[in-house]
Amino acid sequence: SECGIMGNLDSISRYLNTGEEKDKTGKTLIRWFSVPHKTTGDFKKPEDEPEKWQAFIDYCVQDVETERSIAHKLNKIPIPDFEWETYELDQRINDRGVLIDRDLAQGAVDIMKDLSKKGRARMEEITKCDNVNSVAQLKEWLATKGYDVKSLNKANIKKLLSKDDLDSEVREVLELRTRLSNASIKKYQKMLTIACKDGRAKGTIQFYGATRTGRYAGRLIQVQNLPRNKMDGLSDAREIIKTGDLETAELIYDNVPDVIKQLIRTALVAEEGKTFYVSDFSAIEARVTAWYAGEQWRLDVFEGDGRIYEASAAQMFHMNIDDVDSEMRQRGKVAELALGYQGGVGALKTMGAIEQGLKEEELQPIVDAWRKASPNIVKFWYAMQDAAIRAVRDGELVTLKKYKGLRFYKRKGILFIELPSGRRLAYPKARMVPGKFGDQVGFDGYGRNIDTQDSTYGGKLVENIVQATARDLLNVGLKNLEEAGYDIVFHVHDEAVIEAPTGGSIEPINDILGEPVEWAKGLPLGADGYITPYYKKD
Repeated sequence: SECGIMGNLDSISRYLNTGEEKDKTGKTLIRWFSVPHKTTGDFKKPEDEPEKWQAFIDYCVQDVETERSIAHKLNKIPIPDFEWETYELDQRINDRGVLIDRDLAQGAVDIMKDLSKKGRARMEEITKCDNVNSVAQLKEWLATKGYDVKSLNKANIKKLLSKDDLDSEVREVLELRTRLSNASIKKYQKMLTIACKDGRAKGTIQFYGATRTGRYAGRLIQVQNLPRNKMDGLSDAREIIKTGDLETAELIYDNVPDVIKQLIRTALVAEEGKTFYVSDFSAIEARVTAWYAGEQWRLDVFEGDGRIYEASAAQMFHMNIDDVDSEMRQRGKVAELALGYQGGVGALKTMGAIEQGLKEEELQPIVDAWRKASPNIVKFWYAMQDAAIRAVRDGELVTLKKYKGLRFYKRKGILFIELPSGRRLAYPKARMVPGKFGDQVGFDGYGRNIDTQDSTYGGKLVENIVQATARDLLNVGLKNLEEAGYDIVFHVHDEAVIEAPTGGSIEPINDILGEPVEWAKGLPLGADGYITPYYKKD
């Protein structure tokens, strides 16, 4: 590899001792290398420790046997050709990579280092703590100021800072701690680390990263989980941070760490003479849910002006859409984001309903109104739950013509859900398990490097189906864009980022991404986009 994270092979070969094992015909069986012992500097060869070498060979033989056994099992569940084609496209996108603005990344790192040093000095001056990074020492200091706290997590600090009568020194220390704990610096450091010789970050997207839906996942710099930018004057801020001068940055901005955080996206740039063309599906999950469920009024909205938040509020509260004001639109928006997958009051709170001005007593009526306004989606939830139970408990092959031909069946202990695209979702070791509201489908999952026992229900199945379908629609769009000659450098959820010569138009790209898909007849797709020299949230 020529990437900085691995080092150039020529440069590291000086530190390796290499060799190979051959059979009687001279055919190479194993190539090996060793590194010098960290203390003696001596190299170890296979003949130096034959027992360990043989153990290693035996281990490799068993490894091959295990992989062969897995391959035989997987051959009975073949992967469709179109999915292999998608994987090849993914590799081309990852190999192309995206250019890193190393000047911006280095400037941000330098400023945060100086800011951290300055902030720690101020915190030490106030608290007299030997180590202001020590939670225990800070808690002891807070106790001397009359604040006995069990934890210094983000929620507790936010709660303390909300007090109007908070001690001024305590407020300053907590604000400094909050600012200095900004994790954005790690993103910039990672960018500098992984930038290859050509300055581009490669391998940022993991194919089939989400085991349940098959959606992609971000890796290395996590392009699918970058902070949003809300500030104006991004271009000016970029130039200031590039200088690496803390004094200048503090002269202009009240909260330098927040500025640096908001600029993370903009460290992904188009190369000279080119620009980014960013296009994404509009409200794709809401469209796909309405399409599956046959919720016609929603499909009519998407075929028209697409104002789903206003339309949802109008439908929920029996209003004319033109009479929906900003307050009612907000209720429609929160409901749309939280309730499509059988969520309730808890889902509204998770989506920030209280923080956005809604009252506790308003939440359940909003849930009830949304469900009453979308009866076909509610039926969709229970139809998916019933189909899964019939497939797992009774061994039925369940084909749901009403719901775009979705098929549920169990094979070799796995619950499969076959999508209109032809791809299947898999729930291994599917079985019936007791649930809060009666028996439900359970299966073996995977999380945090350990096997888990999971269960599912109608709304969760709908979420999986909808997000998986959105993923398949994106793949069709990405393939069409590539065939049209566009260079995709990465993609984020339902958004494609293309690097192309400056002076082009976004409209042809939007049109390609929004083209009807053969296996999704009647689904009103739409795409919107913008042009920018650096990546950002428009």
